Amino acid sequence: MLAQPAVRAAPRITSMISRRAFHATRARLSSPYHYPEGPYSNLPFNTKTRFFGVRYWLYMFTGFFAPFGICIWQSQKPKA
Repeated sequence: MLAQPAVRAAPRITSMISRRAFHATRARLSSPYHYPEGPYSNLPFNTKTRFFGVRYWLYMFTGFFAPFGICIWQSQKPKA
């Protein structure tokens, strides 16, 4: 009893679904609220430069050993 109305409604439902899928407009890159997407696009530096690895490890080395160097420097200062 419900099969015939369902068969008649099926083409309308599929056409509504397919129209709805393409209703959204594509993102505009000229908009100030949309940025390029993809790998490495969210980093504030370029990882493909020639000396990136050297600069990266120098930064890590400095950040890790700076507190130890400051500690030694403060310990070696003459007491006033």
